Amino acid sequence: MRSLAVYLKNYKKESILAPFFKFLEVIFDLLVPVVIARIIDIGIAGNDRSFILQNFFLLILMAAAGLTVSITAQYFAAKASVGFAAQLRQAVFDHVQKFSYAELDQIGTPTLITRLTNDINQVQNGLNMGLRLLLRSPFIVLGSMIMAFTINLRCALIFAAAIPFLFLVVFVIMYLSIPLFRKVQGRLDRVTALTRENLTGIRVIRAFCREKEAVKEFDDCNQELTRLNEFVGKLSALLNPVTYVLINIATVILISTAGIQVNMGSMQQGQAVALYNYMAQMIVELIKLASLIITLNKAAACADRVADVLAVAPSMHYKEKTAAADKTGCAVSFEHVTFSYPDTGAPSLSDICFSVRQGQSVGIIGSTGSGKSTLVNLIARFYDATSGSVLIDGQNVQNFSRSDLRRKIGVVPQKAALFKGTIRDNLKWGNDTASDEEIWQALSMAQAKEVVEQKEGQLDHMIEQNGKNLSGGQRQRLTIARALVKQPEILILDDSASALDFATDAALRKSLSILNGKTTSFLVSQRASSIRQCDLILVLDDGCLAGKGTHQELVNTCETYREIFFSQFPEERISYEHSQTQISASEKDKEVTL
Repeated sequence: MRSLAVYLKNYKKESILAPFFKFLEVIFDLLVPVVIARIIDIGIAGNDRSFILQNFFLLILMAAAGLTVSITAQYFAAKASVGFAAQLRQAVFDHVQKFSYAELDQIGTPTLITRLTNDINQVQNGLNMGLRLLLRSPFIVLGSMIMAFTINLRCALIFAAAIPFLFLVVFVIMYLSIPLFRKVQGRLDRVTALTRENLTGIRVIRAFCREKEAVKEFDDCNQELTRLNEFVGKLSALLNPVTYVLINIATVILISTAGIQVNMGSMQQGQAVALYNYMAQMIVELIKLASLIITLNKAAACADRVADVLAVAPSMHYKEKTAAADKTGCAVSFEHVTFSYPDTGAPSLSDICFSVRQGQSVGIIGSTGSGKSTLVNLIARFYDATSGSVLIDGQNVQNFSRSDLRRKIGVVPQKAALFKGTIRDNLKWGNDTASDEEIWQALSMAQAKEVVEQKEGQLDHMIEQNGKNLSGGQRQRLTIARALVKQPEILILDDSASALDFATDAALRKSLSILNGKTTSFLVSQRASSIRQCDLILVLDDGCLAGKGTHQELVNTCETYREIFFSQFPEERISYEHSQTQISASEKDKEVTL
């Protein structure tokens, strides 16, 4: 919790004024029993009606003043807590934006969502309650004891004996419950993750008739969270009955002692009533304190979880300014690059070496899990290579500033991601100064012009979150257009045409071919037809570079590529085997002649 206090620096005044006004309210509350005692001992005992009325109006004035300072304290507490939460949420979001894919993979999306929403809300509530009540309750309890000493020493000793026991109970319950609240938030992460997984994969669940299993898994996870919450709730609920027992025992002893004092004439009846009122005030404040402690326990556990996110240092650092370097003929080079994901045994890429000249088109093909997406992610520096170097224009990607590197590269990810807004707004992510003419040109190249023209409002057509009102192929074409609007030096298409039919895919490749010479393009695909015409084809097999070259060179020299190609074009296998037979026969004829 202390590490988050820095976000209160802009609200120091409010953080001081809120407890201060609560302290004033406490003073008014503590004076009320004194006034009542004077009314009983002087006004009622002496049948002095004017004195009773004067003190009655004094009580009303004190109540009005107490209400005013209470509202003022609430205002400052709310302003400080809401402002603190806003700055903290912004700081966490900005910090997460600096994470590489490695940190995002490690922490997980559901956990980050929980910590940015529920956890910070709990911290905000805890701060709000703390500024208003954390000092009020101890002030009332200790103030009641002090005021009791001004009335009667023997009765005040009862307060002095009861208070340490009360604080001991509070401390023990806090000590036991804070770690449990942290576990509750961890279980909440699991429920959030499972909910997100089931909702995003609901079509797959239904396709395989796994609804019952999904419901059962969620119920089990939810029951586990419920059981832990109930246990923590029962532990926290002990605070009220235990403090009630202690305070009522103290009240019985107080009334007995005060009654004896009144009968002996050493104490007035009004003073005994005042002492009882102070004890009653303690009861009310302890009830509030019990609720406050539960809230503060949750807030402390959530604050630790938020602080844990802020404590994660980004593993990837960028230069403030790109180092000056002479451009070479190579747009992208991999020099003995090896990459392993965190906490994995074998590397995902092993000793990858290749060079690509500016303006070339590069196709990347291989079996599922061979490392195709990992390879292009290293070009965009979503991850850093474990060993070896990734070079762009002859310079290590780690020597580029973030803005310069992102400006050079346009990425179309495997999963098409669109945001709520108009088509124009989504496409301007690539270039926020792009004109409508440039946008239409990019749409035409991405084979999405007809799609947009058919929409109501065309470029002003509203896209729902994640492009829910578009088909898979439409989403892919719009994400390709978004990257083309950027006019990048390096264009990466990570299996981004998988939802397109063969005709549209062919038209897309034809339109992209005019970029050659200006843009270096990387096409990741499972289809041999999509990368067949590329200037260079990289064949990956289990993280290793099994072959590189043109289509014809790989058909002749790379067994892995040959198997992929012939599995998709079986008719080509016959002609290839026939040509190989003829070549073998001619070689034998030469040997016989010799």
